[in-house]
Amino acid sequence: MRALPSAVGADEGGGPANPGSGPAAGLLEVFRRLGTGPRGLTEAQAEERWRRFGENTVPDARDPSWPRLFARSVRDPFTAVLLCLGLVSAAVFAWGTAAVILLLVVVSCVLRASGEHRAARSTAGLRRLVATTVTVQRRVHEDTAPVTREIRVEELVPGDVVRLGPGDLIPADLRLLRSTGLTVHQAALTGESAPAEKSAVEDPGDDGVFQDPRLCFQGGSVASGSATAVVTATGGDTRFAAAHRRTGKPPATTFERSVQGVSWILIRFALLTPPLVLMANAALRGRGLETLPFAVAVAVGLTPEMLPVLVTTCLARGAALLARTHGVIVRRLPALHDIGAMDVLCVDKTGTLTRDRPVVHRALDAEGHDDPEVLRWAAAAAWWSLQLADLPAPDALDEALLAAADEDALMSYDGVTALPFDPARRLATVTVRTPGRLGTHTQITKGAVEAVLQRCALSDDERSRLRDLADRQAADGLRVLAVATTALPAGARPQERGLTFRGLVTLRDDLAPTAAEALAGLAARGVTVKVLTGDHPGTAVRACRDLGVPVAGVLTADRLDTLTDPELTELARRTTVFARCAPEHKTRITRALQAGGHTVGFLGDGVNDLPALRTADVGITPRDAAGVSRENADLVLAGKDLTAIGHAVAAGRHAGGNIASYLRITLSSNLGNVIAMLSAGLLLPFLPMLPAQVLVQNLCFDAAQLAFAHDRPAPSALRRPNVLDPRELLRFIVGFGALNAVADLATFGVLAFALRGPGDDEALFHSGWFTENLLTQAVVMVLLSLGSFGSIGSPGKRRRWPGPVAWSAAGLAGIGLLLPTSPLGAALGLSALPGVYYGLLAAVLTLYGAGLLAARTHHQRRSTVAQPDN
Repeated sequence: MRALPSAVGADEGGGPANPGSGPAAGLLEVFRRLGTGPRGLTEAQAEERWRRFGENTVPDARDPSWPRLFARSVRDPFTAVLLCLGLVSAAVFAWGTAAVILLLVVVSCVLRASGEHRAARSTAGLRRLVATTVTVQRRVHEDTAPVTREIRVEELVPGDVVRLGPGDLIPADLRLLRSTGLTVHQAALTGESAPAEKSAVEDPGDDGVFQDPRLCFQGGSVASGSATAVVTATGGDTRFAAAHRRTGKPPATTFERSVQGVSWILIRFALLTPPLVLMANAALRGRGLETLPFAVAVAVGLTPEMLPVLVTTCLARGAALLARTHGVIVRRLPALHDIGAMDVLCVDKTGTLTRDRPVVHRALDAEGHDDPEVLRWAAAAAWWSLQLADLPAPDALDEALLAAADEDALMSYDGVTALPFDPARRLATVTVRTPGRLGTHTQITKGAVEAVLQRCALSDDERSRLRDLADRQAADGLRVLAVATTALPAGARPQERGLTFRGLVTLRDDLAPTAAEALAGLAARGVTVKVLTGDHPGTAVRACRDLGVPVAGVLTADRLDTLTDPELTELARRTTVFARCAPEHKTRITRALQAGGHTVGFLGDGVNDLPALRTADVGITPRDAAGVSRENADLVLAGKDLTAIGHAVAAGRHAGGNIASYLRITLSSNLGNVIAMLSAGLLLPFLPMLPAQVLVQNLCFDAAQLAFAHDRPAPSALRRPNVLDPRELLRFIVGFGALNAVADLATFGVLAFALRGPGDDEALFHSGWFTENLLTQAVVMVLLSLGSFGSIGSPGKRRRWPGPVAWSAAGLAGIGLLLPTSPLGAALGLSALPGVYYGLLAAVLTLYGAGLLAARTHHQRRSTVAQPDN
């Protein structure tokens, strides 16, 4: 039993124990049942309970063991098809075919389970780098005072007393002890989007357990307020765990759906192949069930059984490299491919494109000309306001003025009095001694333009002209301060009227130092950046212009609210800046972009960004984001830096490019071989290759293809989003598969000439075609992956050649040439070939290679022309 000896059991609904439900469950009753108190547990008690209850994680979220991964691999659709084909072979006593198929299944499952196990351990290690913590109150000994400290959420046990604040995840099922203004998001359990109010009341009413204000549940998050609570259930005993078990796995991602779509198409072909082969041979050659093992072997040859192994390896290697070199944590492996497919990135302005502080842009006189004297007056006012008013620190605008001013000129003034900034007046005024003029002081007033102009001695026309000058600066995305002065006799009190207007100081947002370079890099990779901000549209447009981002359009929240979903989908495509956005606007914009066919990433860090993070195809957040945002993100960055996103995009496209290369090359070669095998089986008086030979050839090719997990894709794969489109993939497979089949069938003529008739020696024919198949597959591997390859983040850098694919292809070619002459070849029914065959085969391979290069060039040109604009 995991439960505490005195803990209550399940409630009437069959849910987990809940010591806070029921009218009799007051705080004293809760403490008694949990064996704790308001001061929390001792360290010894917590350790003993942790051993008894285990980690505070949802059971299905724990890393599965290797045997469980192996069992899951056996349930893979490709593996299931292979097992069915193996059973068919065993049913007709084709034991050799059944044995080789079983070997393929075992090798595939072992490789996949081992790869996923390593990936799971690696991912768990990465998750620990951004592990969510909780503030817990524990005691060293029974008689010592409680100490508050941070621990990992996984270490929490029933009876712990925890503290919560805004943005915190609810770490377990809790009973509130004290609370202040607490509201909690619990949509994961109730589906309600609005946060629920919670408080430690003693008479909660009877509206249901989730409406009980005293109770908070794992899976929720704090929207506002603070609280102290006692843990009532952890891990698999929480209501979130029960709901998780009922709902099952989360929906498949875009990448997973694409792979599944391709997989089921291939599975249908594989299942249809044996009956088609049997019917064709029976109709044209009068053969019966003796061709069934050959038909099964051909179906196996069409199946890319190493696909799950390669996908896991590519994504795990990319995630580990990102974490090691750029501090980017991939919390969900398929998200690495999704960010490679991303073509739109939604970001906030402040903290991402700009830093949360202004800088001085220009100082202008009353005519709009540059005048450094205006900046000196404004900086002097900021300095002496800080000194004489005894302010703790300058505000952001004053800090910008002080940073831009000349320090020696600033120190030439001697402050006398100061009236600090007042939100009602919207002004700050200081009085300084005028250098060189004894008995005369100078009063400097700075603040909002309208407030300063009202206090200046100006005609209506002049005041209107200066107001227009300030408005033009503000419309250009700048903040504007007005500066005015007046002379006062020494000892006179400050007076904020009859002032002389001196000029304007304009300020802009301080740009993030790496933003311009990062944005240029994302644009070069085909990623369009959309700015979703709560700021004024002019400020956001100014930041984009300073960073070199072309602004195609601006949409404010009030206009957005008037648009229907189809209208927003069309408008969002050609809009760069979305201003005055609330959280619900960000979510709606994200959905609109997805409806327009885009793969959308969203960078956010606050609790208010949570809905958009969940909606986007890839949710991205910095490591110092709110805990609930970090927990729901797919990628976690070391800092809020767009450069790191550029590295993640490159890594995702690197992994996606390798997966796509594997699929294209493997499936086109397999399809070509199957077409040739079926054609040869109908043209020849004997089987073109024995079933065992077909399966051994397939095993060799599958093993060689694993090299793609360690390859570097062509630069073109890193310059644009790589979406795994099943239709485009099938077009490629059919086109290049047909070319491969032509090369295979051309070998008939070579064999007929070299062997003086294909019917003279079946063993020689089998050997010749076995060798030709492996050599053509080696040629395909090299030529369809050839080019100038770049490493992550440096697409122009050439790799060392030969790379892993070239070495693997060389090994495959060596097997094709040497195996027929070896003892193993003899056991498979292969024999040595005459020398003239190799010369003729070289001619066929040369023509095939030229055809491949021409077809590849045509395909690349067509893909470039067809590539849509973002």
